[in-house]
Amino acid sequence: MRPPTLNIFPSLPMHQDQTSTLKHEENRQKLPRGLTSSSEQEGRLKIPDPKTLRRLAQNREAARKSRLRKKAYIQQLETSRIKLVQLEQELHRSRSTHMNMHQNIHSLLQGSSFSGGVVGGHPNLSMGLNLSSDAVVYDMEYGRWLEEHHKLTCELRAAFVEQLHENELSLYVNNWLAHFDQLIHLKSMVAKTDSFHLISGAWKSPAERCFLWIGGFRPSQIIKIILKQIEPLSDNQLMGIYGLQNSTQEGEEALSNGLESLSQSLSNTIASDSLTSPPNDMSNYMGQMAIAINKLSTLEGFVRQADNLRQQTIHRLLQVLTVRQTARCFLTISEYFHSLRALSSLWLARPRQE
Repeated sequence: MRPPTLNIFPSLPMHQDQTSTLKHEENRQKLPRGLTSSSEQEGRLKIPDPKTLRRLAQNREAARKSRLRKKAYIQQLETSRIKLVQLEQELHRSRSTHMNMHQNIHSLLQGSSFSGGVVGGHPNLSMGLNLSSDAVVYDMEYGRWLEEHHKLTCELRAAFVEQLHENELSLYVNNWLAHFDQLIHLKSMVAKTDSFHLISGAWKSPAERCFLWIGGFRPSQIIKIILKQIEPLSDNQLMGIYGLQNSTQEGEEALSNGLESLSQSLSNTIASDSLTSPPNDMSNYMGQMAIAINKLSTLEGFVRQADNLRQQTIHRLLQVLTVRQTARCFLTISEYFHSLRALSSLWLARPRQE
């Protein structure tokens, strides 16, 4: 017999029993579907360590917060878009209303004989005053400004009485201040065309006109009024208030002197050569009027500078006082002018003696 040949490439390892291998394969195939060997199951069912669990929980929480922030941001963008559209619509309506009102008033003034009466129910809009159309529009807008000012003052007073936190109270303070700035802007518009109207104070109540100074109140007088209402003040605050008062008085004095010089110069221009010139010398007369008109054009500058001084004084109070002291200051100012208007109403309604 020939000796058996050596199997160089066996299908199974030479040391492994083929029978046991076949049995193992059969047992593995008999396992239920989805199950593997015990070593594979142990690897899948291994529980992560606490550190890994915390990290996974933190990742899930961070993802959840990120989704919430993204959702809130999208909602905020949508809200802002809606508000912007509403503001644009309101601005368009406001411009259209203002233009229509200006045209109507202009037509009314052009066709009026200025025989007297009241325009728009406003007592200061007497047609007998021969007001310009811009002055009439200003008086109407000022009436609306007073209504809104009263509303904002009531809101500020309620917030002040409720002892709100300074962050919340500052919102009402800023609203009041922004509304005051609107009046300064409104006056600057009419000052371009009718400075006489602002300086005359025809748009103010009679009692307010007693204290009128270049189209408004004296800021130094306001400081004197509020000093007694915002005590106690620290030493630094007192120094700041007194420094503001001194600089304000210096500005008032400079403007008053300038306006007095303008008045004197204007008077001299109109009266020059009035007796020596022939009565029929129209060219000389018109020349004098041209010079006078040129000098009167500087009135706008005086009105603007006076309003700027008033505005700067009110704003600089914010730099010296606390939020609560500023709120009390603004309430005092509002109450002062409200009392003047009430006094005017009582004066006009007083019984007349026969």
